[in-house]
Amino acid sequence: MSIRVRSLLVAWAVVLTPQMTLAQSIDTVAALVPAPLGYASVVEEARRLVIADQAERGYPGIAIAVSVDGETVWSEGFGYADLEHRVPMWPSAKFRVGSISKSMTAAAAATLVEAGRLDLDVPIQRYVPSFPEKAHPITARQLGGHLGGIRHYKGDENLINEQYDTVSEALLIFAADPLEHPPGSEFLYTSHGFNLLSAVVEGAAGEDFLTYMRHAVFRPLGMGDTVADHVAPIIAGRTSYYVRDDAGQVVNAPWVNNSYKWAGGGFLSTTEDVLRFANAHLGDEYLSREARRLLFAEQRNAAGEGTGYGLGWFVDTGDDGRRLLFHAGGSIGGTSLMIMQPETGVVVVGLINLSGAQNGVVRDVLRLFVGAADMTTSES
Repeated sequence: MSIRVRSLLVAWAVVLTPQMTLAQSIDTVAALVPAPLGYASVVEEARRLVIADQAERGYPGIAIAVSVDGETVWSEGFGYADLEHRVPMWPSAKFRVGSISKSMTAAAAATLVEAGRLDLDVPIQRYVPSFPEKAHPITARQLGGHLGGIRHYKGDENLINEQYDTVSEALLIFAADPLEHPPGSEFLYTSHGFNLLSAVVEGAAGEDFLTYMRHAVFRPLGMGDTVADHVAPIIAGRTSYYVRDDAGQVVNAPWVNNSYKWAGGGFLSTTEDVLRFANAHLGDEYLSREARRLLFAEQRNAAGEGTGYGLGWFVDTGDDGRRLLFHAGGSIGGTSLMIMQPETGVVVVGLINLSGAQNGVVRDVLRLFVGAADMTTSES
């Protein structure tokens, strides 16, 4: 019996025995895309890591996908997309990817720069004349690097449950507020800053943000399962969302409406779509080398200090001295991580349908596959 068929039978067995507790069943439900033979052993080791991590931390479900040099070598779901109905987690499940949306927005901005339609270093009012001028001018480059001085969420703003019909309407949440610091002087992580960047994208593109994202990012990259997290439509494959209560129990997440922050954290996607997106940044077919350098060059503050962030991407160095490019995301009912090591061509995406979940296992999986890729290279 194949691994895939055995997994399907196990999944159905759990669906038909709802009296099982989460702890009893969480490590038995797995849906997978079979791995190439060359990576079979490392996949099994990675599976054991994920199963153990899920059993220890008790998150409802996780989907994880890995590619090496653009080839998907592992894609699998563990646990549940919906606990109440015992719906198994599949690689095709759509999660709230949170701030990975920022990297997607940065890609849209890069296409406009390449087309000569967006200047990152002029005041943003050239593209968003309705946004009030502040004590100091703000540029799109600063917004994309969290250096613009725009504040992050205040109070319970990440729990907003109101519909915003346009990007411009959502800017009113913070448009009248003073800057937190002069632009360029400090790194301050801010989703509102990326919401403002999406208005810049609209102005430069001459069409609304979501339409341009479809035209310039999702369709060209074959990301057919990446959509805005609209609350009303039925979206096939969308996971349920969970949080922990004060007692640490997994409960349904509060109802939120993310229409105020598409660019800052409002997209739904799958592990395999995010994998496609990341891989598009490892070659020249989608974005030129110059455009990718724009995204991945670490920005610096006015004092010349590195921020650890480019334009829509965190940049770091791993323990082995090689470069890491990544973005994590935290949303109501979602925890996400997209991470890649360009030198070996290894990309790992892990998505969890629980707020505040620890996702260190995704980095552990990266290390396993980087080791396997190194070994393959040395043997060839």
